[in-house]
Amino acid sequence: MAAVPSRAANGGATGADRAGRLVIERLRELPGGSQLLGLVAAREDAELIGGATRDLLLARTPRELDVVVESGAEQLARELAATLASDGCAAAHAGIQLGSHARFETAFLTWEGGRVDIATRRAESYPAPGALPEVRAGSPEDDLLRRDFTVNAIAVGLAGDGHGKLRAVSGALADLRARRLRVLHERSFLDDPTRLLRLARYRARLEFEPERRTAQLAAEALDAGAVGTVSPARIGAELRLALREADPIAALASLAELGVLGALDPSLRFSEVLARAGLAALPADGRSDLLLLASLLASIDTGAAGDREGAMTAFLDRLEFTAADRDRATRAALLGPALIAPLAAAQSPSQLRKAVRGAPLEALALAAALDQLEPPAPAARAAREWLEELRHVRLRITGDDLLSAGVASGPEVGRRLEAALDMRLDGKLDDTPGAQLQAALGEGA
Repeated sequence: MAAVPSRAANGGATGADRAGRLVIERLRELPGGSQLLGLVAAREDAELIGGATRDLLLARTPRELDVVVESGAEQLARELAATLASDGCAAAHAGIQLGSHARFETAFLTWEGGRVDIATRRAESYPAPGALPEVRAGSPEDDLLRRDFTVNAIAVGLAGDGHGKLRAVSGALADLRARRLRVLHERSFLDDPTRLLRLARYRARLEFEPERRTAQLAAEALDAGAVGTVSPARIGAELRLALREADPIAALASLAELGVLGALDPSLRFSEVLARAGLAALPADGRSDLLLLASLLASIDTGAAGDREGAMTAFLDRLEFTAADRDRATRAALLGPALIAPLAAAQSPSQLRKAVRGAPLEALALAAALDQLEPPAPAARAAREWLEELRHVRLRITGDDLLSAGVASGPEVGRRLEAALDMRLDGKLDDTPGAQLQAALGEGA
């Protein structure tokens, strides 16, 4: 296990102090940063730690602020929420929500502009491979040593005598400078296999590479079936985080390259070309995470007589995706390939509308991406035309207009509106309410 060195061992007290002060300066500029510093000013135990410290040292904006205290995490979260709510910038702190996890003595608050996670300082041990850790009160050194990678085992004091002072496990700052990911102990991936997915995410997000022994330990853990020892729900949570990364394609590519995707399902394949083409076709109101998930699901192989839909559904259920996301991603994965032929065959906008009726946006984007792999890609062109333009065409009349004009209530109202919309799509009807009502009442409908 890595030792926690003195500050001098991290490049000298002067260098560590400069780095610590830099973190404090950058923290003040972040949402909630100045309020946090003011609130803990009278405490001796508060430190900024983990990814927040790492990112500020790299001059990156952290996704959230990670704070550790000796005790009172939940109380500090409530006090910070109250401080933010009473601050003069109410709009910037709108929608404050509080939460906590009693087992791990952690708390968090989120708001429109940021998030702060607060943890009670602790030590951890693992009763079995893949099990949740057993926690107990720990020293500042214990708390650093329970981290996943050295670059996340860096803390900076926020107040008291430790204000601006930096602590880190041995080699952490050297690894940060070298852009290197290193686990803290030999059983790291066996104790907590979700670290394998985090290794892939950090590798992609930070553009850091695992050092040789860490890469070897990761490969050995995968070969030993470590992923199968952890609850599928925790694996699913990590996969969802990867799908929501700023660059999810890089995250998924990293998961594939490290062999993690294959450990989730041996038939899973990730195509960066397909993913990029799909995202390029997906409109802003589509779900990029579900499109990428569908591109993965489409690779699941159940054999000639296999139930692909059942296999996809079972895979996502096991990872505890919500029913809505599971169904939308599965439909996209199944419909994407099936839409290519009808999209290519559509001879008019109205035929195109019939071909894509009910298909989620992600299915059309996936169809476009699949067809684009083999030019001339008529289906891809048709899908983009629908997604970018034709799906937004609307009539200027409604069913109420037809009812007012004497059409009996019932299916006939919908049929007439559908016929008028087809005419409008095909350029046979002016974009005026009068012309559309006349057409729907029978003049061409």
